Amino acid sequence: MKYVYSSPSGGKLTKEEFLTYFEKKVRKTIRVNKLVGKKEKILVAVSGGKDSTTTLYLLNKLNHKNKNVSVEGLFIDVGIGDYSKVNKKNIVEFCEKHKLKLHLTSFREEFGYNLCYIRDLVKAKGIKWKSCTVCGILKRNLLNRKAKELKATKLATGHNLDDEAQAIMMNMFKNTMPVMARLGSTSGVSKQKGFVPRIKPLYMSSEEEVKLYSKLMGFPVKYDFCPCRVGAYRKEVADLLNTFEKNHKQTKYSIVNSLLEILPELKKKYKGKVSYCTQCGEPSSGKVCNSCNLFNKIK
Repeated sequence: MKYVYSSPSGGKLTKEEFLTYFEKKVRKTIRVNKLVGKKEKILVAVSGGKDSTTTLYLLNKLNHKNKNVSVEGLFIDVGIGDYSKVNKKNIVEFCEKHKLKLHLTSFREEFGYNLCYIRDLVKAKGIKWKSCTVCGILKRNLLNRKAKELKATKLATGHNLDDEAQAIMMNMFKNTMPVMARLGSTSGVSKQKGFVPRIKPLYMSSEEEVKLYSKLMGFPVKYDFCPCRVGAYRKEVADLLNTFEKNHKQTKYSIVNSLLEILPELKKKYKGKVSYCTQCGEPSSGKVCNSCNLFNKIK
């Protein structure tokens, strides 16, 4: 008998057993955290990678019999050469095969420039922002705007357990507790008008598990990391945690579970007044949102 995975409890699983184990874990995450209501239009932010493709597939599979819940994808082409072209081709192929509605947009269409050009403008102004920072700021803005345009009730992302553990440690290292309060299986401190709630169905699933699931399912996915990730702060933290995980099993689970214990108090403490950007009207922690602030600096 061929085993493909050793579970955290030490049990060895065959392909069929692992697929069942993984899907049950995601279903439990959705149920326990009440990520999907009785009537929803869920928009999944898809990049063409393993995490978001798996999220789109499972949300559709787990809800396809419910006529009150619809699941669609949204792909944002950030314009990173062949990397973005391959990812776009893969997610289009995937959605056509599974008969899923896919919405397409791009940085160039929405902002006038692709990520690489915007990054160069940032560098020319002497602003020390990495590509990942610029991309994250613009993606968050665009995802929320598009989710509202498409009348989505929830915006699902492919963030997994590793991503959350990294985010927790990054905020710990930088002492940005108000940002830490926005973490969790549903992003944000509280319900906010103009902000589409974001859910993370893969919240308790490790990157290793998601990668194995997507490979066993034969999803058309490019497993290479984004070429702009080099030198990113998150990558340093990811490498650090991977070393700890190798030497001390369940480190990432422990980090996430530690946050979950204190998260209710953090959300209560940092539940501030709702603000909106004076320039674009999008929800913001200050008078001007990060996206508008970015373009104000480079224009």
